[in-house]
Amino acid sequence: MSEPPVATSYDGFTPIGPRRAFEGAVEQIADRIRVGDLGKGDRLPSERDLAGQMRISRPTLREAVRVLTKAGVVEVRPGPAGGIFVLTDYVPIEFIRAEQNIRLAEMGADLEARRVLEPSVAKFAARTAIDWDFDRMQETIHAEEALLLKGGALEREDRLLQLDTQFHLRMAHATGNASIVTLMRGLLKRLGIGQDLALRMPAAAEWTIEAHKRTLAAIRARDDSLIDAVVDESLRKMEDAWEEATARKLRRPMGPLEQARTLDITGTES
Repeated sequence: MSEPPVATSYDGFTPIGPRRAFEGAVEQIADRIRVGDLGKGDRLPSERDLAGQMRISRPTLREAVRVLTKAGVVEVRPGPAGGIFVLTDYVPIEFIRAEQNIRLAEMGADLEARRVLEPSVAKFAARTAIDWDFDRMQETIHAEEALLLKGGALEREDRLLQLDTQFHLRMAHATGNASIVTLMRGLLKRLGIGQDLALRMPAAAEWTIEAHKRTLAAIRARDDSLIDAVVDESLRKMEDAWEEATARKLRRPMGPLEQARTLDITGTES
């Protein structure tokens, strides 16, 4: 059985701007349907091709497709003849926008959870990691540097996101605790949009690699204060990107760095 043809009555999709890639992907697909470029029964390009045309990561595209699926606009069919298919010519824009806002709000809770979890994971890893764990984290950094040297790292965003996730999971593996690995894997999977937001900030690829180097050095040194500092800086990058994209503020626990800042400002601990 031959595969259904991809709709070709339009000029394809266009690269999305430097910010809010998730929303841009939802809106671009919805707009193609609304103006008639795509009709009921049409098959969109493959996930790889569609993400490439929009120059966004595949995890970000999947989130966009989930929103459109929940709205009843498209469906994902499995198998060799499967793909992303348009279900209707009607696009309920208000519902789609509401779903986008809900998904971004949910990510705020995930960011808050990561703020609580990751510093402790890094400090735990500092006590339990062996040379093999350090080598695996370093291998990830080398792969990121090689990707950057090839140029156009943001055009290879899928690979950079994958390596970023691998670095943090290898840190979790260094604890020797399967439950911690499962928790970190679940958080990182849900934070795909946040990774995409952060990687679209200026010099984000270079900054990410340097953050991984500093994190690994702090864990090797088994220095809790240094770990707190470098993990705080790393988390703030994604948190700041989310706050800018949503115009909302995250709740942050009062950790050692926040306590120190409070003492510096007031002279007494609040």
